[in-house]
Amino acid sequence: MNLKSHFQFSKQQRSGIFLLLLIILFVQGFYHFVLPKLLDTDLDFASNDANVSALIKQIDSLKAIQLEKRKPKIYPFNPNFITDYKGYTLGLSNQEIDRLLAFRKQDKWINSVKQFQEITMVSDSVLDKISPYFKFPDWVTNPKPKQTNFKTGYSKTVKTEAQKLDLNSATAIQLQKVYGVGPSYSERIIKFRNKINGFHSFIELQQVYGLTPEVIQNIKADFTLKTPRAITKIALNTATKEQLVTIKYIDYEIAHNIIEERTLRDGFKSIDELTKVNGFPVNKLEIIKLSLRLD
Repeated sequence: MNLKSHFQFSKQQRSGIFLLLLIILFVQGFYHFVLPKLLDTDLDFASNDANVSALIKQIDSLKAIQLEKRKPKIYPFNPNFITDYKGYTLGLSNQEIDRLLAFRKQDKWINSVKQFQEITMVSDSVLDKISPYFKFPDWVTNPKPKQTNFKTGYSKTVKTEAQKLDLNSATAIQLQKVYGVGPSYSERIIKFRNKINGFHSFIELQQVYGLTPEVIQNIKADFTLKTPRAITKIALNTATKEQLVTIKYIDYEIAHNIIEERTLRDGFKSIDELTKVNGFPVNKLEIIKLSLRLD
């Protein structure tokens, strides 16, 4: 048997066998050395993706916490003194705020949650959100029983202007004859009167601590202002910031906002338009108006 013939190949056959061996070696090398590294790389990518996702979730969580902290907090407040800006932050519409301001402009007071909704026509959802923070004066939430025997000598007879005494010269004894004014209130009234060098308007009695609107009305029934304090009024539409801050209850920030609003409106047409100024103390408007004029 001639074995030699079985191992003799032509040049073309030898090239094919060599190429086959190279392919086998390449496949083996790829399987043992390259493929495991590729698999490790894929695992690393998967692991990195998981880490990135966890980090993103953590960042989103921190952002949510910061956003929650930045939300304006609601503190207890008297709904009678809601300004335009305060109403906006509470979620009230412009129409609802305007209804409230129009009601207060009549010198009327809101004394219950139900009355607040009747006046503003605010929705139940918004009311449920803000009403827990309503804070009414003690004389509204805890009214004291009327004292039927208090000052039995008090007369309800309507007095003429000539019969009324001058509030700027009234004594403590004379003030105490008014229903609702005792020794402490009469002392506060006289002390405040001396501090401001006499009353210019009865509206200034609101600044005397503890006096309710009802007691102020009783004082007006017995007293008048025959010698009102002179006030130099400031022109609202030309006043500088330095002039505005001389008025009580107006600081530099409010003065800046007044001038900014005045520029936008090309001048105020009414002093009552100050209620549209951001941060303006609406509840002090009547007192502030005493020091202003329109030219």
